[in-house]
Formats: sequence, structure tokens, C-alpha cells
Amino acid sequence: MKVSFLTRLGLASALLLSATACEKNILDQVNPNLPTTDVFYKTSDDAVKASTACYAGLQGLGMYRRWLNFAFDLRDDAGFSQSPWGELADFTHFIQVNYDFEVSNNIWRDHYRTIFRCNQVLDKVPGIQGMNATLQKRVLAEARFLRALSYFNLVSLYGNVPLVLATATDLNTVPPQGTEAQVWSQVISDLQAAQADLPTSYTGNDVGRATKGAATTLLGKAYMQNKRWADAQVQFAQVISSGNYQLTANYTDNFRHTSENNSESIFEVQFSDEKKGGNDAGGGPDATSSQGGQRSQFWGVPGFGFNDGEVRPWVVREFLQEPTAAGQRDPRLAATVFYNRRDLTQFPTALPSDADTLAYGVGFLTRYGTDARNRARVYWRKYQTDYYRTFEDFDSPINQRVMRFADVLLLQAEALNEASGPTNAVPLINQVRQRAGLVPLVAATFTQATLRTQLMHERATELTGEGVRWFDLQRWGLLDSATGTALLKAHDPDFNNFVVGKSRLLPLLQTEVDLNKLGQNPNY
Repeated sequence: MKVSFLTRLGLASALLLSATACEKNILDQVNPNLPTTDVFYKTSDDAVKASTACYAGLQGLGMYRRWLNFAFDLRDDAGFSQSPWGELADFTHFIQVNYDFEVSNNIWRDHYRTIFRCNQVLDKVPGIQGMNATLQKRVLAEARFLRALSYFNLVSLYGNVPLVLATATDLNTVPPQGTEAQVWSQVISDLQAAQADLPTSYTGNDVGRATKGAATTLLGKAYMQNKRWADAQVQFAQVISSGNYQLTANYTDNFRHTSENNSESIFEVQFSDEKKGGNDAGGGPDATSSQGGQRSQFWGVPGFGFNDGEVRPWVVREFLQEPTAAGQRDPRLAATVFYNRRDLTQFPTALPSDADTLAYGVGFLTRYGTDARNRARVYWRKYQTDYYRTFEDFDSPINQRVMRFADVLLLQAEALNEASGPTNAVPLINQVRQRAGLVPLVAATFTQATLRTQLMHERATELTGEGVRWFDLQRWGLLDSATGTALLKAHDPDFNNFVVGKSRLLPLLQTEVDLNKLGQNPNY
């Protein structure tokens, strides 16, 4: 007798049900690898793990692993891109037709992902019963610091962004769009709350977490961006007088994996090549993903990296303005860039006797000497791995220094100069110059205005390529007028595309504008 398909299916189903009837709820099982928030936040260990997940957000492609370097260092007047990926190059040229462009999309996504994780910690950790009170306060303070850092970047890049300050219980909830002033106010509020409960330092595996000095420094920087000079002074004075930080003897110690979390470091994003090859270029958020930085791969010189980021020649000339007290080149120049030291046309103060630049052990003229265009190009060396290997890949182990003590000294000098002139500012500048072997400045030779100009020079030679110059340009008002942008055009022809009243901010993602009814940034 033939049995129809449906009959056979019914018989099979009956057999399956009878075989499993004694096993209740066999299909209703909890995946032990995916605990929900309702069951997860129960212990101190859970709280610390959740805090660690907040830090993991900093390693995202849209944060310090890759794209923030493009958004800050290649959109200022020191860096630029000739990437064959035209849309990427245009992004650094102040040209963005697609407001949802991958780079901007990733930056937005990874910052708000980090904010979401911080909000979850802030919402859930206070309810953990029996948790050590000091540890609980510290974990909450770390979340506030990381949320503040995320909004610090977002408001600097996008301006009027949504202020998401709690985990949504209703997926239909539309977060309010904050004004720039409101976002800055939230950054300041979070950092003020974080300061009291963060420790001055950590040991063991906790090294790299946010400290009181990190919160205080970022708070000072937030005040600086809002020209609150007196408030900034108070914060930086605490950092300087704490005794917890000092300049390293060697400038290059700030950009190598062999000298991380050193005496000059205030906060850095921790990178590692231990999971080399894990989810290489994708930078996924799962536990098996690579935790290496990718800046060195994307900015490596031709033949050793993608060369998507380069340096404008004026940066070299800035260093060459002044020799050391011993008549040598400023040592920070060789640590910052690879360039043709013998090119007297491009760099007229170079010496004919200067030795050839070595790039990954190969002479610059040997490799690029047959091409005049290449000979005149300048490549990034800061954060490259040439000091210990002859290749770049997607897994650089070098931590990115988000804040370091030299920056604090120069910012405090700027704040003091704005408030009361050069007298108290110059000694701080001289601390930074002394490490480079430069002759000390004399306060009496400066006015407030001329010291402003000098500080622009000092920050260029000390901090170029460290993601802070975009903040400088905003704070100095150079992005707000035709006069300011004219100075930048002289450094970087990409600023010919810059539109005052528009290009200071990136366009908000169009999908976010449409879904959350956001007001788009001016003139987009």
C-alpha cells in the first residue's frame, strides 16, 4: 500500500513527539552564550565584564582602530589622502555626496554602540546587590568617562547629535537631538561625576582603564573647546601638580608598543596583535576579533602599506624652522614623518650633508629617487611599526595615546596666556621644548598675540598626527571665517573645498535624519 507524503510526515511528527514527550520544553532552552540583561547583571564580576565591553567599543573601526584617524588627522591641514578609493579621499577633501558613506556610518555606529554599552552599565550596575561600594562607584565612573569621550568626539565631528542617556525600554522611542551646547554640557557633567570615583592608577590587568587624571584632563579639554579658560586652568593644574605624570625621556616612547602606559600617558586605547588575523579588516565586535590597530596599515608608505594617508610638506618645514641648541634637527621630525632630507627645493633649509631617510630599512632616495613626485612626498612615521619589523598589517600592537602629558602642558600654557598673558605660560612650553633639545623661550619677548602664534607652532611640532589638531583648529576659530580658512589653504589645498558655515561639521547620516526626524546640519 502506498502512503502519501503528508501521511508519512504526520507519522514522523507523531513519532518525534512521542519520543520527546518526556523531555519538557526541549525547544525552550536558554543559550548559555547569550545571557540577557535580565539575568546577567547579578554580580561584581558581571559589572566589571560589562565595563570591559565599553572599552572594547574604542577598538571599533569607527573609533580608534581606523576611521577616527581619517576624520581627525586627514581632515586637518597637516594630513591628506590620495586614496584610490575616491569616496574615501573625498571624505578628507570636504566632499561628501553620500551622507551615509561607510566611514561616517562606522564612526556614528561605533560611538553610539559604545554609548549604549555605557548606558546599560549606568542603568543596571546600581541594582547589583551586595556589590562592593567602591568598585560599584568606579565602574559607573568609567562608564561616564567613556560616554563623555564618545560624545566629545561626536559633538566635535557632527555638532547637534542625539543625546541618548539611558537604555530604551521602547524601541519606538526617539532620542532628543541635542544642540552643541547641550552635548558639551553633558560631556562636562559626566566628567565631573566621574572624577570623584576614579582611582589615580591601576595595577595588573586593569592598567589602561580610565583614571582620575584621564577624567580631569578630558574635562579640561572640554572647557578649552568652549573657551572657558579659567575652568580649564583649574583642571590642568590638578593634573600637573598631581605628581602622577611626567614627560618621558624619549619622545618616541609615546608611539611604540614597547613603552605603553608610561609616565606621560594619561589615557590610551589598548591594542594587541595576540589575536592576529582574527576578523582582519572587518573589525567585528565579537570576542574572537582581532584587537590590533589598523592606522599603520592604511598609512604605511607605498610598498609597505596602503598609503591612504600622507602629510603636507609644510609640516616638515615647521620643524626645520628651528634647530636644537646643539645645531641638530628637531628629533621629533624624524619620529613624526618619513621625508626626503636632501630635497633642497621642497625643504630649502635641509642640509646637503643630511643622511638619506630610511623607510623600513630602505633608503628613501634608493626606493623613490627615480620619481620626482615621490621624492617630494611626505609619509607618516608616527605610530608606524618600522622600528621593529619590515611590514605593516591589520594588527598593529601599538596603543593609541588619546591624551598625554605634553598636550596638557601646552593646553595649560594656552589657557594661561588667554587669561593673563605669557608670563606663567612660557615655563610650561619650555618643559616640552627641553625634551626636544630646543633653546628655552623668554616670556618677556612675547605678547599675548605673538605667544598664540608660537603655541600654534609648538603644538604642530609636538602633536601632529595625534588626533588633536582638528580640535585646535575649531578652538582657534580658524574654521569659522574666510580669514582663518585662507591660512589653512596655504597649508593644504583641500581647504579650497571648505565652505565656512558648513564644512566645520560632517553631515548627519541621512538614515538617522529620516528615521529619527533629526535636523540636518547647516547647508547640507
